[in-house]
Amino acid sequence: MLLLRRVVHTAVRKNLCRQFSASQSYLQERKGLVLGVFEAEGEEGLHLTEAAAHFNQSVSGKLSELLQISGPKLKKGKSRIFYGIHKDFPCVAVIGLGKNNAGVCRAENWDTSKESIRQGMAAGCQLLQELELNSVEVDGCGDAQSAAEGAMLGLFHFDQLKSKKKTKVTVQLHGSSGADSWEKGAVYAEGQNLARLLMEAPANHITPTAFANIIEEKLAPHAQRVTINKRSQDWMKEQQMGAFLSVSKGSEEPPVFLELHYNGSPDSKQPPLLLVGKGITFDSGGISLKPSPSMDAMRADMGGAATVCASIVTAAALKLPVNIIGLAPLCENMPSGKATKPGDVVTAKNGKTIQVDNTDAEGRLVLADALCYGHNFNPRAIVNVATLTGAMDVALGSAATGVFTNSDWLWEQLHKASVVTGDRVWRMPLFQHYTKQVTDSQLADLNNIGKYSRSGGACTAAAFLREFVTAPHWAHLDIAGVMSNKDEIPYLRKGMSGRPTRTLVEFAARLAHDG
Repeated sequence: MLLLRRVVHTAVRKNLCRQFSASQSYLQERKGLVLGVFEAEGEEGLHLTEAAAHFNQSVSGKLSELLQISGPKLKKGKSRIFYGIHKDFPCVAVIGLGKNNAGVCRAENWDTSKESIRQGMAAGCQLLQELELNSVEVDGCGDAQSAAEGAMLGLFHFDQLKSKKKTKVTVQLHGSSGADSWEKGAVYAEGQNLARLLMEAPANHITPTAFANIIEEKLAPHAQRVTINKRSQDWMKEQQMGAFLSVSKGSEEPPVFLELHYNGSPDSKQPPLLLVGKGITFDSGGISLKPSPSMDAMRADMGGAATVCASIVTAAALKLPVNIIGLAPLCENMPSGKATKPGDVVTAKNGKTIQVDNTDAEGRLVLADALCYGHNFNPRAIVNVATLTGAMDVALGSAATGVFTNSDWLWEQLHKASVVTGDRVWRMPLFQHYTKQVTDSQLADLNNIGKYSRSGGACTAAAFLREFVTAPHWAHLDIAGVMSNKDEIPYLRKGMSGRPTRTLVEFAARLAHDG
């Protein structure tokens, strides 16, 4: 009898272990699915996407039945989660996408359909991430590129330095329809997420040298098409970049002038697109010290360099048939006994002298020398990107990037690209009125701030930069207002935004296509 009890006990224990092991395996391997539904035209019901309709058919109409009985009509941005309706997908999130084929909204300056898909797929993926699913398939919703962008942008979260991390989720397209578009969207999103990573990371981790090394590592797989030059301080002195060096001299971190050449065009003689990004890896304000509240956000004052370099990494990954040169003057702006003082006069690469009345207006100084140097390559167009002025944040907030340009053609190209990406741009004035404010200096050719008043600060900064541009197609993108995200862009979590990386990539892709 005792022996029989032992045999039974052993059998029960083994069976329980097998069940536990099976349940653990089930939990590890379970996948989630995100599907979209559109509002039906002129009806109270819902219109399933192609993928959702196929899924509904595979579960004998159970999905549409549950949608009808689970609550009110699923409006745009609203969601339902259903459990256990499919053996391969224990959790299915269904997201309302609003009207199908809503198209471009001129009032909002974006493609509403694309934005709805990005927002919906991001929301669905985030819901399933909270349920700790590590694998999610995503509905292409008829626009797989936008679906991929929304999913991957929505899942990004900077927690590399935390001990407790969010569940890492891998996403893939549900079904095979739109696979190429999905891959393109994934590369676009990865580019913006690279910029977000660089901007979010603390300044003691992303020094000028570290920034350059990360970009070099990201471009290593594309070495056949890319040339990288990490220029030293001695080289900057040889180039007579006095404006740039006047900013870096207060820091113990050595400056780096990062120069990237992406040669994607089969025509080696094709003039390049020149992208220039402000790369202040930490901005204390220098001797004109910033107030301490929110100074930590100035780790992202290299957002211009981050978006420019990330867009070139993306262009290389996409093998765009276009030549691009990227310039990123990288340094810190710090106070010290060696730092530039208010009232000092420095000489830029083009020989113009600058009275530095405010050392916290340093971004325009580093860009000035980079713009002068960039003209050596005879570019077809120049676009510089910078978190340049708080005045831009006051003017436009986080709604759009401010664009100052001397070229109607260039404005049109940037605007068209932004409508596709949903990352809006807005044209700002370049009146001569602002030029007078920076050219009336007591001691030098130029003053680095407006001489008469603080009004129109973003316009004054643009007017200063124009003094270092002779090219007929130049645009200055002030991204100070869009540097970070609270909840303005639903598919970007709170933190640094990486905007407008996708717009720069789309702009370059259109140049390649249009020749």
